[in-house]
Amino acid sequence: MATYIVRRLLLGIVVLLLVTAIIFIFMRLLPGDPLYLFIDPTTSGDLTPEARQQLMKEYGLDDSLPVQYFNWIKGILHGDLGKSTSTNGESVNVLIANRIPTTFYLGIMALILGSILGITFGTLCALRRGKWIDTLLTVLANIGITVPSFFIGVILIYIFTYKLGWLRPPTGYVSPFTNLGVNIQQVIMPIIVLSIFLIASLTRQTRSSMLEVIQQDYIRTAWAKGLPERLIIVRHTLKNGLIPVVTTMGMHVSMIFGGAVIIETVFNIPGMGRLMRDAVFSYDYQTVQGGVLIIATIIVLTNILVDISYGWFDPKIRYA
Repeated sequence: MATYIVRRLLLGIVVLLLVTAIIFIFMRLLPGDPLYLFIDPTTSGDLTPEARQQLMKEYGLDDSLPVQYFNWIKGILHGDLGKSTSTNGESVNVLIANRIPTTFYLGIMALILGSILGITFGTLCALRRGKWIDTLLTVLANIGITVPSFFIGVILIYIFTYKLGWLRPPTGYVSPFTNLGVNIQQVIMPIIVLSIFLIASLTRQTRSSMLEVIQQDYIRTAWAKGLPERLIIVRHTLKNGLIPVVTTMGMHVSMIFGGAVIIETVFNIPGMGRLMRDAVFSYDYQTVQGGVLIIATIIVLTNILVDISYGWFDPKIRYA
């Protein structure tokens, strides 16, 4: 097990290095003079060649791309993600530290909600195969996979905020530690929207996995022995059918963080998603690079945890 974890961690480091190289190159391929990221473009015409060269040297833009890349990696290893060019030189570390708890909160709650409902609905469909509840939940799952999340968000805002008046309009974000009641009204719709695709996917995946496990001989033996239905489902059927479901959950972590860009924009929530969107539009490549690195690290660690969890769900799995 220890050898496997070390190998996966080393592979994760390689993946992160590739991610940093790709995002670094693509950000430098954007059109325009990189010096405009640090100075007012309207005053650049007044710069003498000597002043321009001095600024290029000050901001490290006179170095070659490999040198700039290794300088950035060196800063990362020292815990410095750089300075934001769109917020008057504010540290990217501070920007991300202020925004990422909000996105974590929304993402974790959406993951919990989606996992519980998706696995429950999928199990119910498998146990009631061919019944009306199976047909209804399967149809809803297919719709949940195909409908865009931003469209669902707009519909929910229109119905529950402006028509029924049950929830607050999307005007910002209040921490649950500041005012739990206001926070619940603000985040309930974003969490539902973020979790819909996960619920739909897990419903279909769990249904398929459970139907396959139910047909195994040891499950029929358990029924023949007269074991309680709850015991058969929890101890034998569900646990043995969860490996592909857990894989699906791990894959959806990246989708939740990716979907945060749209959801936080629709619901006006100041999280990592909006930070990344604003950084892209303002050509703030230091913030984009730092944000992508943090999100990629979270996804890599999640995938490692998913791989390790296989051994708990199926003891027959061995880590060579």
